[in-house]
Amino acid sequence: MGSEPMTASATAPAEPAGAGFDEIHILWTSEGMSCDGDTVSVTAASLPSLEDVLLGAIPGVPKVHLHNKVLAYETGDDFMAAFHRAAAGELAPFILVVEGSIPNENINGDGYWTSMGNDPATGEPITFNEWIDRLAPRAWAVVAIGTCAAYGGIHAMAGNPTGCMGLADYLGPDFLSAGGLPIVNVPGCPVQPDNFMETLLWTLHHAAGLAPPIPLDEQLRPTWLFGKTVHEGCDRAAYYEQGDFAKDYNSPKCQVKVGCWGPVVNCNVTKRGWMDGIGGCPNVGGICIGCTMPGFPDKFMPFMDEPPGGSLSSGLMAVYGPFIRTLRSITNASANREPRWRHNEQALTSGYQPRWTGRK
Repeated sequence: MGSEPMTASATAPAEPAGAGFDEIHILWTSEGMSCDGDTVSVTAASLPSLEDVLLGAIPGVPKVHLHNKVLAYETGDDFMAAFHRAAAGELAPFILVVEGSIPNENINGDGYWTSMGNDPATGEPITFNEWIDRLAPRAWAVVAIGTCAAYGGIHAMAGNPTGCMGLADYLGPDFLSAGGLPIVNVPGCPVQPDNFMETLLWTLHHAAGLAPPIPLDEQLRPTWLFGKTVHEGCDRAAYYEQGDFAKDYNSPKCQVKVGCWGPVVNCNVTKRGWMDGIGGCPNVGGICIGCTMPGFPDKFMPFMDEPPGGSLSSGLMAVYGPFIRTLRSITNASANREPRWRHNEQALTSGYQPRWTGRK
């Protein structure tokens, strides 16, 4: 097994970006430290749905062949065949989708942390890390789905025995795929289904030569999905501005004081919802625990406590908010009345001025 992380200098020669492929394979492995929750989540996508992509219902997209163990008809060696062919350079082009955090196999003692399939020559398990070493340099694009694959997530929290990390931690921040593309991180625990499918669709359009590379932020996240905070899209944000805070989870008001991290978390779930625009944590009474962030979960624990700075900010809003609410209630009362000239009386009192004489 290759023990050193791959870097950009170790990748295969890059193909031209947007190479105009007619067909492409998606090798999707969740054999990292994973619960398969991201795969399950994506089955709920609708913009587009996974079925639309696989059945060719979207114009311009290359024909897609998906290899995902949860959704596959094949089992055992039949399922593993595509991965072995890709590792041998016999299956191209392909997109590598990685689900689950990557353990450190340098500290595995006498065993291994996680594996997928067996080596046909030796019969020994092939570690997840070795699959990444074999596949990532040959992949036209590499996508990390979910926070575990993107940044390490739950399995990489303080005190873990596996030394888990995200894909960019393993491959190196300067890694480029065979298509000359950086890793694309689509975090979430699990991933918001349409966020991933929209990212995949952009990648497929790029592979077909119909779109530029995906714009990414410093954390390798698609900028249009993670450029705003939960708070900026939240229906409860106006309550925060008015210093009107929930005291428990049954309230429709701002949940900062009961543990919501929305003001500082990059995520669009309050704006997008979860399925068909419905749901999403604060939208249905749940607090934001920062699951799309590189610092999750350690920097957001304990989850039910008021976030650092919350007392100060809410204290300031407690002074400003009631004053603003009072002014707005006065304006609301005025705006809720019709103007006085709307009446059924003998005189016109709207302030109308005739433009010529002789007409009243």
